[in-house]
Amino acid sequence: MATSRQIKALFKSYLEGDNDRFNTHALQIAAHEAKIGHQQFAKELRAIIDLAMQKRRVVKTDSTTVPMIQPRGELAALLSAHYPKTRLSDMVLDTKVNQRLKRIIKEQRQRDKIQAYGLSPRRKLLLLGPPGTGKTMTASALAGELSLPLFVIRMDGIINKFMGETSAKLRIVFDAVKQNKGVYLFDEFDSIGSTRNSGNDVGEIRRILNSFLQYIEIDDSGSIILAATNHPEILDYALFRRFDDVIDYFLPNKKNRMELIKNKLANAPIDDLSWDQLSTMSNGLSYAELEHSCEDSIKEMIVNNLKIITQKNILKKFKERKVYHKRIMP
Repeated sequence: MATSRQIKALFKSYLEGDNDRFNTHALQIAAHEAKIGHQQFAKELRAIIDLAMQKRRVVKTDSTTVPMIQPRGELAALLSAHYPKTRLSDMVLDTKVNQRLKRIIKEQRQRDKIQAYGLSPRRKLLLLGPPGTGKTMTASALAGELSLPLFVIRMDGIINKFMGETSAKLRIVFDAVKQNKGVYLFDEFDSIGSTRNSGNDVGEIRRILNSFLQYIEIDDSGSIILAATNHPEILDYALFRRFDDVIDYFLPNKKNRMELIKNKLANAPIDDLSWDQLSTMSNGLSYAELEHSCEDSIKEMIVNNLKIITQKNILKKFKERKVYHKRIMP
C-alpha cells in the first residue's frame, strides 16, 4: 500500500487547497500501487483522479481561461486535440529515458520556483528514435501527467507547395501555442526539419525550416513543444540547439521486453511460458509491435473460444510482426 510519507503529503496538499499537488501525490500513489502489482486498484484510482480533474475543468470554465479542446476555423485543419489519460507509469521505457521524462514533469510542476530564479523549465523537446519506441506516447503521457490538452499538428495540413502559405500556417500554429497552453506534438518532424543542404527543393526547404527556427526561437509561451522523428540523420544541425532537451529512444532490451509482455498479459489466462524463448523471439521488435502482438494473442483466444494463451500462439504473433516489419523497414 501507499507509504506513510505519500499519505501525509496527500492530506497536506488537500488541507492547503493545492489541487495540482494533490493530483501529483494521488498519481504517485497510483503509480506505486501499479509497481507492486496492484494493477486493478491503480487503474481505478487513476480513473477517479481523471474524473476529479475533468470536473474541476468544467467548474473553472466561467472564471479562467480554459485551453480550447476543439480547434475551429482554419486551425481545425492544422491540428487535432484531446485530453489523454496516459500516465508515465503506463509506459515501459529505457531507464535513462524514463528519468529524463520524470525530470521534465518535475520541472513543469515546480515552474514557479524555477522562474523565481530567472530560469525556465524544460519545455521544447526533440524526440529521436525508431518507430514504435514510445515517442508519440510520450506526448500523451506528458499531457496526462500535467493535466494539459494534447495538440497533434497535422503535417499534411502544414506543408504546402507555396512557401508563403506554409509559413502562414506555421504562424497560426505558434499563435495557438502561445494562446492555448498545452502539449504540442510535431510528429514526423523531418518533413519540415530536414537539412537545408538536401538536394531536392533546397530553397523551399530552407525557407520553411528557417520559419520554424524563427518561431520556436522566439516562443516564450508556457506550452510544451515536442518534435518527433524516426530519421534524426536528416535533421538540420541548427535544430538541435533550439530545443531544451534531445531524447533518444531505442528498441526495448530484454528486461523491457519481458516487462511489457508480462504487463500486457497480466489479466489474461496463459499457459506455462518459456520466458527465455519469448525473449529471444521478440528481439528486434519495438514496444508498439510487442504490444500489438500480445493484444492479437488475447483477441485470437477470445474469438476462437480458447481457454488459455499458449507459447505457440504468442510466438506466432511475434513472427507475423517481424514479417510485416521487414516489409516496411527494408
